[in-house]
Amino acid sequence: MNNIAGNKPALVWATHISVAFLVLLWLLPTLGLFVSSFRTADQIASSGWWRALFATEQTLTLRTAAPETQALEGDLYVIEGNIFADTGEEAPTELTAWGTSSRDVSAYEPGETAELRDGERLTIEADGSYRVESPVEMEGSRGQRVFITGLVPPRLTFENYQRVLFSGSTTDGMQKAFFNTLTVTIPATVIPILVAAFAAYALAWMDFKGRALLIAMIVALLVVPLQLALIPLLKLHLNIGIGKGYMGVWLAHTGFGLPMAVYLLRNYIAGLPRDIIENARVDGATEFQIFTRIILPLSFPALASFAIFQFLWTWNDLLVAKVFLIDASGQTTVMTAQIVELMGTRGGDWEILATAAFVSIAVPLFVFFFMQKYLVRGLLAGSVK
Repeated sequence: MNNIAGNKPALVWATHISVAFLVLLWLLPTLGLFVSSFRTADQIASSGWWRALFATEQTLTLRTAAPETQALEGDLYVIEGNIFADTGEEAPTELTAWGTSSRDVSAYEPGETAELRDGERLTIEADGSYRVESPVEMEGSRGQRVFITGLVPPRLTFENYQRVLFSGSTTDGMQKAFFNTLTVTIPATVIPILVAAFAAYALAWMDFKGRALLIAMIVALLVVPLQLALIPLLKLHLNIGIGKGYMGVWLAHTGFGLPMAVYLLRNYIAGLPRDIIENARVDGATEFQIFTRIILPLSFPALASFAIFQFLWTWNDLLVAKVFLIDASGQTTVMTAQIVELMGTRGGDWEILATAAFVSIAVPLFVFFFMQKYLVRGLLAGSVK
């Protein structure tokens, strides 16, 4: 009985484990990006996203009070205070080490005293309180620079999303690029589906000369590298005046997506029951009526499947947008290009990059989970009795 199809426990367990591993492998980076989008730059630089809910050890650069606050105590000039007083919300809860040189930021333990210039002495306690002593009057406009290593409590913030989505800045903001991406993606998904559906029906169920040759040409176009067609297509678009706007990028995505769309939809439509098509023709239905009332409803799962892949490919595209959306002012910049700009101008602001990246993948995730049921639905359920 163990050899009966579908009754192989070892194979079933291996399949389940493999699927679970692949899901986990895909989910962990997404979860890490999501958590990092709520963290500050210091937290991202000091610890991994899995430490977001725990206190982390960070090194901060702080200063003591300015010399103008010194007071004379006996023969010594003294400055006292708390090094964490002006650090804001992310002040360490406990000091673990400190130093006065960037070469050794952990030179001293809490409570130890450092010898500074001109006989000055600095002591810092674990709670951040410090005391600077000097036999002569201290001069200068700023206090002593100190490197503090301490435990910083966890903090999650929405400031990154406010900065990215609502700042209105062309350097940080993503709202303009978000709508630009929608403007590119929606037509670039709908147009090839409409054209491919008509073409697929004609190639599958209409007899005409050259049909086999057209199918062979479509299959041949599947292997044409996208990069090979970019320059000739751009020159053509520039010659006819559509090389610097949305129309050019819509037609480019349509051209690059049509071969795969026609090939997949033609194979699916050709597999529909012949009896349905022939009965409709006997009843007097025109080809257009057959296509709109029979083929399209039965082909909806296939259309939805291609729409998912076309939408994801177009949304995440950078190369085609860079080539066909030529705009020095940034008015038509898409999200992928905006993230590249952020990496160039905000390369150290990892919290902004993480937030912008998650905003970019949020829409594809929503589209996939919303339409994934069509990928597994019964394709012809109820169409034939």
